[in-house]
Amino acid sequence: MDEPTGWYAVALSADLEPGTSAGTRLFGHELVVWRDAAGLAHVWEDRCPHRGMRLSFGFVRGDHIACLYHGWQYDTAGQCRYIPAHPDLAVGPMIRARTSPCQERAGMIWVGWGTEAGDADATEEGAAVAAPVTPLRSLYLDVSAERLATALGCPPGTGLVHFDLAGSPVLVAVQPLAGAASAAHIVVPASPAAPGADLAGLASACTALRRHVEGTLP
Repeated sequence: MDEPTGWYAVALSADLEPGTSAGTRLFGHELVVWRDAAGLAHVWEDRCPHRGMRLSFGFVRGDHIACLYHGWQYDTAGQCRYIPAHPDLAVGPMIRARTSPCQERAGMIWVGWGTEAGDADATEEGAAVAAPVTPLRSLYLDVSAERLATALGCPPGTGLVHFDLAGSPVLVAVQPLAGAASAAHIVVPASPAAPGADLAGLASACTALRRHVEGTLP
């Protein structure tokens, strides 16, 4: 069965500092999310083309990410640029990491799954957000993305969802991790009517939401 294409949030922007990387999954596929020293985010297959080591175990240096195993370095286009064992070697263009389109919108990092770099913006299918947002948290749940979407009152799919969390409006994006595992990335939109959101209270409400979804839905 083909996996749905579109834009999926895979992390909160605030959780990824420049020069760092993190591993995640989408439909069971392992991905590395990394941010170069200039602050640009990237989402790739989490595999070094050399020996298959996870790139998320490696390190970021400037605009390169390097594999932990043998130190092969890849530029922001996925091209291998440096092999420590052969420092004078002109690396051929066929040695490349598998990359995906990536955007940052609404305080989240999005990957274009089965899309091209010039396709529609990440939030176009959901709620377009121009105002600033405050990151709340990412929830990781032992339920399917479909079950999580049901709890949020929306059909499974991509984009942002408006949700009332403990009486406060938030924006949520659902990430299908693998099988009966999913994530919900949650941000609080700026609101002139309610400029001072109770973030501590909302964080507690997130925990209650996770328990509800995992334990009480049919």
